[in-house]
Amino acid sequence: MKTIILNKPGEFEVSEMERPQETLNAGEALVKVHRIGICGTDLHAYTGKQPFFTYPRILGHELGVEVIKIADDVTNVEVGDKCSVEPYFNKTQDHAVERGFTNCGENISVFGVHEDGGMREYFKIPAQYLHVSKKLSYDQLALVETLSIGCHAVNRARVNADDTVVVIGAGPIGMGACQFAMAAGAKTVMMDINQSRLDFCDKHIKVDGTVEVHQEVAETEKRIRAQFDGNLPTVVIDATGNKHSMANTLQFTAAAGRIVFVGLFPGDFSFHDPYFHKKELTIMASRNSLPSDFDQIIEMIENNQIDTNPWITHKVLFTEIAGHFDSWLKPETGVIKAMLTLS
Repeated sequence: MKTIILNKPGEFEVSEMERPQETLNAGEALVKVHRIGICGTDLHAYTGKQPFFTYPRILGHELGVEVIKIADDVTNVEVGDKCSVEPYFNKTQDHAVERGFTNCGENISVFGVHEDGGMREYFKIPAQYLHVSKKLSYDQLALVETLSIGCHAVNRARVNADDTVVVIGAGPIGMGACQFAMAAGAKTVMMDINQSRLDFCDKHIKVDGTVEVHQEVAETEKRIRAQFDGNLPTVVIDATGNKHSMANTLQFTAAAGRIVFVGLFPGDFSFHDPYFHKKELTIMASRNSLPSDFDQIIEMIENNQIDTNPWITHKVLFTEIAGHFDSWLKPETGVIKAMLTLS
C-alpha cells in the first residue's frame, strides 16, 4: 500500500509498505482511507514547529474511512460503514480517563501526531474510535475532527442563547467555534487581523458580525462593543495561540464572563490580574474533543444544522502532497481546508 512519510521537516516521501495483515486483535477494525484533511498540526510538523513531535512520522488524523473488516467482538461498526476517526488514544485508564476526560488523559497518544497516523491506504484501529454515519460523505467525515475542536470549546464554555460570543482567530478552529456558538443560539462575532479571512467568514460562515483587530487595544475593544450595543461579550474563545491575543481577552470579556483558550502558545504568557479579579472571570483551556462531540457533530451535519460546504477550498490526490504543501503555508493561497483524496 502507498504510504506518505514525513522523514524530517520539509521532506515527504511516498513509499510502498506492506498492507496490514487481516488478522485482528479483539476490538479492532481494519479500515480503508478515503479522505485526509490537512490540519494546522500537520503544517507545524512540516515546518518543524510542532512541540513534542518526532520524525519520521506518518501524519493524518482528520480522516474519512471505510470499514473493511472487524474482529468478532466488535459491535459498534459493520463492514462497509463510512466513519470518522476519533484520534485520541489513551494508553492507560488513568484518573482523567476514568472520569470521562478521554481528551486529556495523562498518557494520551494522538493518532498522526504522537504515533503514526492515516496518511496510508489501510490501517488497523480499535473500533471504539470509529464514528459511523449512514448519510455523510467521506469529505464530511474527514471534517468532523476539525469541527470537534471548536465544538468542544463551545461546549466547555456552556454557550447558550443568552450569551454573546467573540471568537478570535479566523482559521478552521475559530470558524468551527463560530458555527457551534451560533447553533447554540448566541450572537457570535469573529475577530481577526486578516480582513480577507473575515470577509470569508461573513460570506460563507454567515457570522453575526466581524471585527478587524486594531493595533491599539482600546480601539479593538471599542469595535467589539459596537457589535453588542456597547457591551462586551459574555464569552471569548481565543483560537490564535498568540500570547498577546490571549492576554488581551481579559479586557475584551464582560464581567462574570468566560474565556476559553483553544490555541496553544508553546511557552509562558501573563495577563493583567486586576481585570481577572475585578471582573470575576472564568478562564479555561480546551484540548482536543470527546466522543460525545463527534456524535453531536455528525448528527448536526446530518440534520443540516452545520454547513460543511464552505470548508474544503483545496483538494489534491494523496500521492501529490509534496507538490502542494509549501503553497498551503502561504496566506495568499487562501487555504481554509485542504483535503487529500485516495478514491
